[in-house]
Amino acid sequence: MWRSRRSRDRRTVVCIACGDSVLREDAREYDKEGNRWDRRDKSFEYLCTGCDDGICHQPRDGLESLLLSIESDGLSREEFLRRYADAVDESVGSETRSERDR
Repeated sequence: MWRSRRSRDRRTVVCIACGDSVLREDAREYDKEGNRWDRRDKSFEYLCTGCDDGICHQPRDGLESLLLSIESDGLSREEFLRRYADAVDESVGSETRSERDR
């Protein structure tokens, strides 16, 4: 007979958003690559259920690489947001052009 899943993991993890310690079984896995089903060679971070409920669960393919490409030491918040908005506008424009060319 299989044991209850709830009794498997009694360790605690730290929520990356708020810093609270929660039981692993009560936490939600966060995979910055956006594909938690591909588990090979990965280590996951965790969110408490409250923080997990507060985030957007839309696909984020390429988000991490986009953020890293515009990130720079000493960049002001305003400049970072401007670069991010420009990059997203450029990405949306290229998707629209490729759809139009089909």
